[in-house]
Amino acid sequence: MSSFTLRRSVLYVSGANARALEKARTLPADCLLFDLEDAVAPEQKGLARDQLVAALRAGGYEPRERIVRVNGVGTEWMADDLAAIVAAAPDAICLPKVESPADVLRVAALLDEYGSQAAIWATIETPRAVAAAQAIALADPRVSALVMGTADLAKALGVPATPERQGLVFALSAVVLAARVAGVAVLDGVFMQLDDDAGLRRACEQGRALGFDGKTLIHPRQLEITNEVFAPDAAAIAEAERILAGWQKAVAAGKGVTVVDGRLVERLHAEEAERLLAIAEATASRAVSD
Repeated sequence: MSSFTLRRSVLYVSGANARALEKARTLPADCLLFDLEDAVAPEQKGLARDQLVAALRAGGYEPRERIVRVNGVGTEWMADDLAAIVAAAPDAICLPKVESPADVLRVAALLDEYGSQAAIWATIETPRAVAAAQAIALADPRVSALVMGTADLAKALGVPATPERQGLVFALSAVVLAARVAGVAVLDGVFMQLDDDAGLRRACEQGRALGFDGKTLIHPRQLEITNEVFAPDAAAIAEAERILAGWQKAVAAGKGVTVVDGRLVERLHAEEAERLLAIAEATASRAVSD
């Protein structure tokens, strides 16, 4: 069993939707991002919180990573969300509308106070957050992922929400860079059109090309395409195996470089091949467990 943490597909699940909470136990999502924020009306906040805690305690979501998006810092619900949710031992707390390291540190301090081991996922969805992304990612050792909130970011930037996302490319790349500097995962924003499979595929391919580890999703029907795009295909796996075998042979012969399939291969290429094969192994293991 691979120890690599897959985050190809991160599905939002409303804490207010009992049917969705039940169905999520059977879906081929790598991660489940249970939502107490945008997907829950103000008058349903308490009910959704209690319902989600009961569902998490009942279990059945493994091996999927379980993340809970609480209400943001400064809202009347955030402290109560954290106090209730940590008792259900989620893998991570997702904090919306993060704009500074101070937001992260406040939540980290509360998690320490509650004795929780949960990681923190920070949502980057404003221009200020993009500008501070590296500082946010490095704010506390608990931070393990940055999550793009592209709908809110596009609105704040005043750019059209086109499928090509030209107006967001700089911000997307900046957040990927920040995540790589900090050594944390980075997840692309949602694709809102549910009846456009070709568009979803293009968005996933763009996100992967920009360096994202996976994509957040709003509906189970988006899982299959997303999982496929963010996993290496058979040709890529075979190439990685050849690169790694060639590199290992070169190292055994005392060489620092080699040629595989007409391509110069150095240590960095071997390390990338190892990463890709780890993703492939984890993908195969997840397919068996699902």
